[in-house]
Amino acid sequence: MKKATTLIITLILCVQSVFAQKVQGTVFDQDSKAPLWGASVTVKGSQKGNVTDAKGHFNLTVSSQAVLVVRFVGYDPLEITADKASQIALKKSNFLQDEVVVRATRADENSAMAYSNVSASELGKSNLGQDMPQLLNFTPSVVTTSDAGASVGYTGIRIRGSDATRVNVTVNGIPINDSESQGTFWVNMPDFASSVNSVQIQRGVGTSTNGAGAFGGSVNMQTNTFEPKAYGEVNASGGSFGTLKTTLKAGSGLLGGKFTIDGRLSRIVSDGFIDRSSSNLLSAYFSAGYFGAKSFIRLNYFTGKEKTYQSWYGTPESRINGSVSEMQAYIDRNYLTAAEADNLVNSGRTYNYYTYDNQTDNYAQDHYQLITNHRLSEVWNIDLNGHYTYGRGYYEEFKPDAAMLNYGVTSIVAADVIRRKWLDNDFYGSTFALHYTGSQKFKFTFGGAWNRYVGRHFGVLVDPLPGVEWYRSRSQKTDINLYAKTNVVLSDHWNAYLDLQYRTMGYRMKGTADKFLALDADNTYDFFNPKFGLTHQISEQAKVYASVSAGSKEPSRQDFVDNPLTAPRPECVQDYELGYQRSGAKYGFQLNGYFMDYQDQLVLTGAVNAVGEAIRTNAASSYRLGVEAVLNYQLSKRLFWNGNLTLSQNRIRNFQEKMTDYDTYDQVVINHGNTDIAYSPSVIAGNTLTYSVGAFETSLLSKYVGKQYLDNTSDEARSIKAYATQDIRLKYTMKKGPAFTLLLNNVLNELYSSNGYTYSYRYGGATTTENFYYPQAGFNFLLGASIRF
Repeated sequence: MKKATTLIITLILCVQSVFAQKVQGTVFDQDSKAPLWGASVTVKGSQKGNVTDAKGHFNLTVSSQAVLVVRFVGYDPLEITADKASQIALKKSNFLQDEVVVRATRADENSAMAYSNVSASELGKSNLGQDMPQLLNFTPSVVTTSDAGASVGYTGIRIRGSDATRVNVTVNGIPINDSESQGTFWVNMPDFASSVNSVQIQRGVGTSTNGAGAFGGSVNMQTNTFEPKAYGEVNASGGSFGTLKTTLKAGSGLLGGKFTIDGRLSRIVSDGFIDRSSSNLLSAYFSAGYFGAKSFIRLNYFTGKEKTYQSWYGTPESRINGSVSEMQAYIDRNYLTAAEADNLVNSGRTYNYYTYDNQTDNYAQDHYQLITNHRLSEVWNIDLNGHYTYGRGYYEEFKPDAAMLNYGVTSIVAADVIRRKWLDNDFYGSTFALHYTGSQKFKFTFGGAWNRYVGRHFGVLVDPLPGVEWYRSRSQKTDINLYAKTNVVLSDHWNAYLDLQYRTMGYRMKGTADKFLALDADNTYDFFNPKFGLTHQISEQAKVYASVSAGSKEPSRQDFVDNPLTAPRPECVQDYELGYQRSGAKYGFQLNGYFMDYQDQLVLTGAVNAVGEAIRTNAASSYRLGVEAVLNYQLSKRLFWNGNLTLSQNRIRNFQEKMTDYDTYDQVVINHGNTDIAYSPSVIAGNTLTYSVGAFETSLLSKYVGKQYLDNTSDEARSIKAYATQDIRLKYTMKKGPAFTLLLNNVLNELYSSNGYTYSYRYGGATTTENFYYPQAGFNFLLGASIRF
């Protein structure tokens, strides 16, 4: 950690001496000569850039022959060399373009918040079949994991230590998080990265958006952008663990000066690193767009179908350590059968508890989006969008020698059971955003959404009594949010950002869950989430910003299922951000500090409900305190370095562990004082070092994740060891031909686990702790080829 910090400080000092030309310019409307506030001015082929102020002014320090790319919504983009950029006139486009669909929910240079933008070209460099979380792995404060160990199938992402249920995900501003669990299941959207034009990751509460509350961050994706010319594209890749990916893409280009059609078909298969963790993933994307002078309409349809062998159980710690005596102790105290014991002892790090042939998860999801934007006048325009998602599927399980009374069957005492747990759901609604851009002193957006979810949960036996249904429930959730955002110019050097959101939702569920748990909940929540930020432009190269934001979120479905008698309280957070940014001809640097103060955060304490299921309870007070450093630096004409480092402290104040004593069946309360929040490493670092010459590019990609605790006790015996991985990416692009990519993952063969869980209990006067881990693959590779025509 000390070496990484020293390196960052050294580079910051070095870049101060970089000499380059100061470029000052103004961007304005070609016809009216009015300045354009919020136009982006970036250096072609780099991440360096700026945004024009209320007078259309921008400042950059670049070489005189650097090529600048200037963009503004509703105008044709322009490329110009820096020595000719003092006065830049943009021409209004003959039609609106796709960028309008995400501006309402994205942060910009004056939002006073921490965020990262990832382009389609950056995603494409590593898009050889791995899920979206893995493609975002090297962005700041991000930790990713994979159940199958090879980043295909069930994968997850944490931002600032917050799990998927606390990370808001949208596609074109439309919510993707499951309404009940509040998580995002990327396995239902295989190869979606191939249809994404850009991603913005906001860290912390972020700007007001649609859908689930963002407690750790948000992932805002925009799908394919306008393609003026017809094209076709074929991508194929394969590698370790039988992984194969095939993608076909095509587009019509502009038809009749107004219409476009784009499509994609994808298939990904993989055996997985873990035993029997195979995936068979199919997906498609179709989009038809109309581009008029004052209106933009796009109809999107994307679908995913997955069949994934379950690898959810994890691997016992004794199997990870390879200790035969510890494995035997685990076998004895958990009463494993001879077959189960043999599987454990002889499997190695690839152990999978499940051995039934069809222990699979099967799910399909269809998304329909109607995206529109209408220019009402020169200063007013509105987004009006509609969406519908239909999801259905089940996971199948084998339960040996099960008590049939648990399934409502009295004619059979016990039998080997094959069962399916089903989910069938509909999600539909509308989003809107009204924009005002007619003043040189302020911009204004008023937006919101109405969304409704209807979910049907039920269980059906496959064997021994096919068709017997033993539980069924119905859920309905209505989510309404309204927000108003404004950016105000206070002076030549000061900007203020104000964002006010009101969110209300009603959540009803009735019926029964597994083990005949009765469900009867009807709850309504109302949240007010204000956000305020200030940005001060210190000089043409540097600025500081500060913001304070409030976030709130309701409990998940499982919280109600696990707590049928006492509903948990909603969670709240106040997020304080303070940042500094500086840029030069060859570098960009950001230092961001944050303090996230939580009230009633829902955490696992070790408590169980009446049927022995672990439950989350509200922790009165907890916080995350950290600093994020990001540095992009051009070391030479061909060598580029992008690095990030997060140092944090993540604590629960006065944590109380609850442990079941099976001698007395009482809950033992253990006071731990202030403890670390589970799955929240104090150090996260990412590094990409790229060398480029002609058609060849090679990158070293490094990731370091510090120690993570499996629960909130700060017990060293319940933790995931720190790990560091090194990947190498090689890419060769022929001038008029295919491009080839080789990914060498974990080249140093680090044996590590990225996730896990734990539980403890007392029996016979002694405390037993069971730790489970999700081992990740050692050295592996993927080789891909693509051609566009």
